[in-house]
Amino acid sequence: MDFLPMDGLMLMFLLVMGFLAAFIDACVGGGGLISIPAFMCTGLPPLTVLGTNKVASVMGAFTSFTTFIRNGKVDVPLIRRLFGLSFAGSALGVFAVQMVPSGFLRPLIVVLLVLVAIYTVLKKDWGTENHYHGLTKRMLILSMCAAFTLGFYDGFFGPGTGSFLMFAFLTIGFDFIGAAANARALNFASNIAAAIFFTYSGLVDFGYAIPTGLSMIAGARTGARFAISHGTSFVKPLFLTVTAVMIGKQVIELLH
Repeated sequence: MDFLPMDGLMLMFLLVMGFLAAFIDACVGGGGLISIPAFMCTGLPPLTVLGTNKVASVMGAFTSFTTFIRNGKVDVPLIRRLFGLSFAGSALGVFAVQMVPSGFLRPLIVVLLVLVAIYTVLKKDWGTENHYHGLTKRMLILSMCAAFTLGFYDGFFGPGTGSFLMFAFLTIGFDFIGAAANARALNFASNIAAAIFFTYSGLVDFGYAIPTGLSMIAGARTGARFAISHGTSFVKPLFLTVTAVMIGKQVIELLH
C-alpha cells in the first residue's frame, strides 16, 4: 500500500470534493464523477485511484444507506435477497479489472445511459408514486441477475452504476426516493466488496482515503436527508442532470 504525503491545499481540495461527491451520490448516484477526478489530481496510479476512491466511498455509502433505513425508505426484505449478489459481483469485478482493460466498455455505457435518460424524460409521471407491491418469481430472478451484474460492473468499471441501479428499481415500481434508497443499499454492498479486495491487492492509499471518507460521511448524511425532505421534485431533475453529465464525460473520453 502506498502512502503519499499530503499538503494542506490538497487535503482541503479532497475534503470539499468528497463532501460534494457523497452528497450527490446519496441522492441519485454518480458521485464518482467528482471523487475519481479529484483523486486523480493526487498523482496516484489509475488502479490505486479506483481502490482509494472505493475505500473512501464506502464510508459515505454506509452513511446514506443507514440514513435511508432509519427513515423507512429501504425495502429490507428485498435488499436482503440482493445484497450478497451485489457484493459477490463487485468482488469478481475487482479481480477482472486488474487483468482486462475496461476501456472497451465505454461505448456501450454511453448508449445505455442515453437510453436511461430518454426513457426517464418520456415517462412524465414515472417515479412520482410508489407502485411496488412485491416481486413475481420472474421479476425476482431478473432482479437477482441485475444485482450481480451491476455489482460486477461497479467493481470492474463503475461510471453510471448509481443511474443503472435507480433505473432498475424504478422499473419494478419504486418511486424516485425509494429507488434512490434501495440503490444506495446495493451500492454499499458493491463498494464494501471492492474496498476489501482493492485493499487486499495493495491498491489503496489510506492517507488519502480516510480523510476524504470522513468528509463523505458528512456529505452522504446531508444528501440523504435533503433527498428525503425534498422528494421526487428534487431527485428526478438531479438524476437526469447527473446522467447527462455522465454521458458527456464518457463521450469526451471516448473521443480522446
